[in-house]
Amino acid sequence: MTKRIFRSTLFVAVVVLIACFVTILGVLYGHFHDIAENQLKDQARIIARAVENEGIAYFEDFESIANRITWISADGKVLYDSHSPAEELENHADREEFIEALASGEGSSRRYSSTRMEYMTYFAYRLSDGSVLRVSITHQSVYTLTLNMLNPILMIIAVAVALSAFLAMRLAKRIIKPLENLNLDEPLKNDAYEELAPLLTRLEHQHRQLNAHMEELTRRKNEFNTISDGMNEGMVLLDGKNNVISINKRARQLFNAGEDSVGKDFLTLCRRTDIQEAIASAAAGDKAELNVELGGREYQVEADPVMSGSKVQATALIFFDVTDKSRAEQMRREFTANVSHELRTPLHTISGSAEIIKDGLVEPEDVPRFAERVYDESQRMISLVEDLMRISRLDEGAEDVERVPLSLMELAEDAVKRLKPSAEEKNISLNISGDSGALTGVKPLLSELVYNLCDNAIKYNRENGRVDINIKEDEKRVVLSVSDTGIGIEHESLDRVFERFYRVDKSHSKAIGGTGLGLSIVKHAALLHGAGIELDSEPGKGTEVRVSFPV
Repeated sequence: MTKRIFRSTLFVAVVVLIACFVTILGVLYGHFHDIAENQLKDQARIIARAVENEGIAYFEDFESIANRITWISADGKVLYDSHSPAEELENHADREEFIEALASGEGSSRRYSSTRMEYMTYFAYRLSDGSVLRVSITHQSVYTLTLNMLNPILMIIAVAVALSAFLAMRLAKRIIKPLENLNLDEPLKNDAYEELAPLLTRLEHQHRQLNAHMEELTRRKNEFNTISDGMNEGMVLLDGKNNVISINKRARQLFNAGEDSVGKDFLTLCRRTDIQEAIASAAAGDKAELNVELGGREYQVEADPVMSGSKVQATALIFFDVTDKSRAEQMRREFTANVSHELRTPLHTISGSAEIIKDGLVEPEDVPRFAERVYDESQRMISLVEDLMRISRLDEGAEDVERVPLSLMELAEDAVKRLKPSAEEKNISLNISGDSGALTGVKPLLSELVYNLCDNAIKYNRENGRVDINIKEDEKRVVLSVSDTGIGIEHESLDRVFERFYRVDKSHSKAIGGTGLGLSIVKHAALLHGAGIELDSEPGKGTEVRVSFPV
């Protein structure tokens, strides 16, 4: 705007300058032309009187002057000319000023020479003898005069234009300064031009509207961010160029991105080709779904197009964490397969033994042996079903089970008493030490927990081995520790020993019995009591399990 005002002001100044220059030049030219003509007339009258008195003798000692003097006889013949020999000049009887002087005593005319670009002004005065004395003067035209004065004129114009430019710039800045200092946040408090009052009033009204809209948008944005950041699912919104419009907290954690991710190309956050293909599919208007692994967890990704009419305006990416669901589904399949396998083996044994007995293929003295096998397998099935029922109840929480004060030491002593015969078969010593371990809990579950830990320590021990049971308590917790000198557990199996039906040594486990659910029951019972489990083991040297109960 400053430039426009400057250019306009300078243009007006230059136009006015040129107009003034032309006007003044014209006025001065006319004024001096009139003066020159008056002087020409006076000079002609004076010379005419001198010629009447002295005749041709007046011109004998006449000094040449700038004006041209011509004496013409009554018939038009040139008697004398100050600039050219009289005999060389043509007859002047047809000259306008000559004819007018003969008729009225005085005559004048003006003739223009296009070749010399000059005006010739003539004044003729009739003498008493009928001859005519003519005096002429040369006037330069305005154009010739301007060309002769071109250098000073250009200098004056340059100085005038420079001064005009300087003043125009200062004027433009003075005009613009109040506009530049306008307080657009509070338009009505501005002390500017009166002509701006309607504009400032309108700005104030629009400012209030914009503030209201911005507050509403900010409120909605904060609500959206609060809701999206509270989601367990990752959510990313992309515009038509795949730039991030919005990304919630979970998605930022997923891609290790900062809050400055908004506005960046999503390709800088994730370069997976399968996700990029899903985005491209959504940009084409088709919904896409896929499962991907990110950060060691499994996610179900949905890419949905955001439509405006029939045109795709944006793409919404939702990342659902399905790790637990997938693991639960895998565990369910494994559980079903394990249960089927565990039940199928004893059922086949029972069915086969019963079929042999039924067909009379067993000698009478072998019947007790087959009956014992049927009994053992049925007991194994009963133990399996009972363990499954315990785990099912623990899965449901067992919150309705009564909790009573008890002593872990008493439960450990009872477990040792019950397991002593099986320990003696392998010549394994059972040792109990430590504090009372007073707790409030579900006695059957804690008894099962202690029993299963001790039972496993015996089953997976060596001949002439040792099982140590220790209980420590302080103001914050009670720790039950069961250690053995058994076969130990490989490092890759440490995280799986508490899974259902998982056995460290499957070939050996079949021989020593067990359902593979003992440690799973221990885990559920500990979780129900808010206890933590720690497992240390070294293959060939033994295992130690510590269960820490909060007091």
